[in-house]
Amino acid sequence: MDRRQEIIEAAAKSFTLFGYKATTMEQVAKIANVGKGTIYTFFANKEILFQEIAMSLVREMKAEADAVLDASASFMDNAHNALMKMLQFREKHLLFAKLIEEEKELRTPAVKQVLLQIETEILSYVAELIQRRINKGEIRECDAELVSYLLLKAYLAFVVDWHELHGDVIPEEKILNLFKETIFRGLIVN
Repeated sequence: MDRRQEIIEAAAKSFTLFGYKATTMEQVAKIANVGKGTIYTFFANKEILFQEIAMSLVREMKAEADAVLDASASFMDNAHNALMKMLQFREKHLLFAKLIEEEKELRTPAVKQVLLQIETEILSYVAELIQRRINKGEIRECDAELVSYLLLKAYLAFVVDWHELHGDVIPEEKILNLFKETIFRGLIVN
């Protein structure tokens, strides 16, 4: 493994354990077993290193979502599967969970910015799925950007927020049926 990758992995580990705010370049250097100066040959500062790690999270999340897409499946099934996969990734990936926790508790500006950037990437991904299906004539002409926002926020509300507020989990089948009977029904061309 090259030094740059070792530094990225060490920083990801530090951000996961301590959060963004509490991570120092000294800690990263210690975990990576390199001198602090070595880090600066690859990354000008902690923010740039953090951005690199955030974008690797996005690539990993998109790859997992891509893996559940099926060209022969309906838009509804693909959208549901991709959104569920991305939200499961969000909840299960330790670094992602730590960043969400830090943003809620400390309101760290750099963390908020990265989480917004990740959300923007997710929305772009979903909007692209929508636009492809509009072009195929499978779903109605609509503002793909706004519909992707609606879908992401609605899924987030039922998959994550509902559990946090009510203490119980809505079964995935029930979520799919709810969306099938409401939002997806309005999008699908008859």
